[in-house]
Amino acid sequence: MAKTITTRYDVAEHLRTPEEMAAYLEACFEEAHGDAAFIAKALGDIARAKGMSQVARDAGLSRESLYKALSGERSPTFDTILKVMGALGLKLHAEAVQVNR
Repeated sequence: MAKTITTRYDVAEHLRTPEEMAAYLEACFEEAHGDAAFIAKALGDIARAKGMSQVARDAGLSRESLYKALSGERSPTFDTILKVMGALGLKLHAEAVQVNR
């Protein structure tokens, strides 16, 4: 029986356009269920796709702090999220949801 060889999947390699990045982040918002670290990791994936050094410069953060903030191991501050979103050329939006009471 032949061995199956696999390679590590990296979503950052597939995020090529701003539209793909926005769609990926939107899907992550849907799946996160309030997990801020999950969203931070998704932003990290997008930042790696764009180039972490450039995103750090554009966000006004050091490359090291950006890696730490978007590692998914902690929840970054909302201020950091907003800076990174701006540097990535993405924006947040609000949508009303129906709440059953």
